[in-house]
Formats: sequence, C-alpha cells, structure tokens
Amino acid sequence: MAAPTPAPVPGLPAIQALAAPDMDAIDALIRRRLASDVVLVNQIAEHIVSAGGKRLRPMLVALAGRATGPVTPQHHQLAAIVEFIHTSTLLHDDVVDESDLRRGRSTANALWGNAPSVLVGDFLYSRSFQLMVELDRMEVMRILADTTNRIAEGEVLQLLHVRNPDTDEAAYLDVIERKTAVLFAAGTRLGALASGADEATQQALHDYGLQLGHAFQIADDVLDYSADADALGKNLGDDLAEGKATLPLIHAMAHADDATRARLRGIVERGEVDAMPDVLAAIASAGSLDYSLRRAGEYAAAAEAALDGLPQNDAVAALRGLARYAVARSA
Repeated sequence: MAAPTPAPVPGLPAIQALAAPDMDAIDALIRRRLASDVVLVNQIAEHIVSAGGKRLRPMLVALAGRATGPVTPQHHQLAAIVEFIHTSTLLHDDVVDESDLRRGRSTANALWGNAPSVLVGDFLYSRSFQLMVELDRMEVMRILADTTNRIAEGEVLQLLHVRNPDTDEAAYLDVIERKTAVLFAAGTRLGALASGADEATQQALHDYGLQLGHAFQIADDVLDYSADADALGKNLGDDLAEGKATLPLIHAMAHADDATRARLRGIVERGEVDAMPDVLAAIASAGSLDYSLRRAGEYAAAAEAALDGLPQNDAVAALRGLARYAVARSA
C-alpha cells in the first residue's frame, strides 16, 4: 500500500488562515484574562499585547493540537498561558537590555519606567500560573514549571555573556535553547498532550518545537545585522549595543585575521554600536550571515524531520511551513 501523499506545505498567510478560528478564540481569552482592577496593570499589559506580532507561540499550541486531534478550549487556555509567559519575558528583557523599541513601538519601560514594567511582567507570570491551576493537570503544571525555570536560567546565562568576546557558538546555542527554544517545545508538546496524543507523539512535537526555536532565534539574530529597521520593528544593531555576541559576530571573530579579531573583541567589550560598519565588513568578509542562515536551515530541517512519523494532515503541513518560514522571513 502506498504511503499517503503529504499535504502541500503552505506559506505564512495560508497557515494563519488555517489557525485563524483558534487564534481568534485565544486572543479573546488573553484579553479577558489580562483584566485587573489595578489600572496601570491594564495599561501596560494592553500596550504590549496590542502590539501584535505573529502570536507564533500560541499558534504552535493550536497547530500541534490540530495535528494530533480536535482542538478544545483547553488548547486555547494553554496557548494563552504560553503567550503570557512569553509576554512577561519580553517586559523583563526590555528592562534588562534597556531597550526602547519593540515591534516598531516604544517599549513599556520607555513609556512607564523600569519598575512598573518588571512588576507587570510578574503579574503576567502569576496570571499564567493561575490559568495553569485551573486546568488541574499535574503534567501540564510540571512541563510549564520546568520550562519557566529553564527560561529564567537562560536569562541569567545570557547576562553572564554580555560584553564577553569569548562567547563561542556552543555557549550561544545553550542560551538560545533555554531562553527561546524551550518555550516553543513546551507549546508544541502541550498541544499534543491536550489532544490525548501518546508519549511518542508528544516527544516528536516537543523535538519539533525545540528545533524550530533554534532556527527562529538564529534567523532573528541574522536579521539584526541585515534587515530593514522599519520592517524589523526594532533598532538594527541592538544586540551589538547590548554587548551580545550572536552567531554572525561569533563566526566572524572565529574566522577573522588577528587584527580584525582584536578589533571585534574590543567592540563587543564596549558595546560599540557606532562601529557597526566595521562589524558588518568583518561579517561579510567571513561569510558569517550565510553560515548563520545555513545553521538556522539545519535546525529547520531537523524540525521538519521530527514530524515525519505524524499523520499527513493540514496542521502538520502548516508546522512544516512554519519551519521554512522561520528561516526565509525578512522580519
């Protein structure tokens, strides 16, 4: 008997259309559960949530659920939890990084100050745990508790590497796994769990999410050196200004001549954003953007490979499409 023909791999608009009914329900739930009788909480939470974005993480929960069974209100609640955790980390990140622009708008800390942003981030964390408890599933709470703990470790680990020119690719990838990829993996595993999928299927979708998170973040770090600032929605060179050596710069330092390497090390140590032309020249000379995109592509391919044992349906095709989109996007 011939294997079923795989569904065509869709682009982002078709993926968003497939997920739209679930995303509408998730967005409505997010807005309902953001509500607080403290006015400033509402103002800051609404500011960051209404900034939009692709809502990729909650979409992954819904698509993983749809890939393995029917989507239920439990999936929507899990998706809202994942988005609250992600949003809280954005608020905290922007304070730590002293960022003033995200998704093309002023950050909450730029508008209201650091203390309110940190405290509303804490509110979103605690609200996510309230939503978890309502589901009354120990496995859900275990996955999300472990995930949030790993994210916190990743934040501290990244801080240790700020202005450190000796950060290598392995250390960079460790930060990515903890800060970004584990939440992708939790979302896709939880989507399968809520659909009643067996452990092997849950693990396959966890592996998909983990690989996708790596691909997405590496591609994002490439965009920090190559995208149009307006399309990206943040200042180009932010990573450099914050003293973060991401993969393009790490690769360039590893493959530069001694004089260029010494110059790049000094730029990282001082967070010299004004030296961006020198950095871009070194990155171009070493072929570091192409290398970084190849690495992102390898993770995207591994994400797709993790789906090979799943049923061939529209949701699985959409997950494949997101893996390809993660590397091909321009913002």
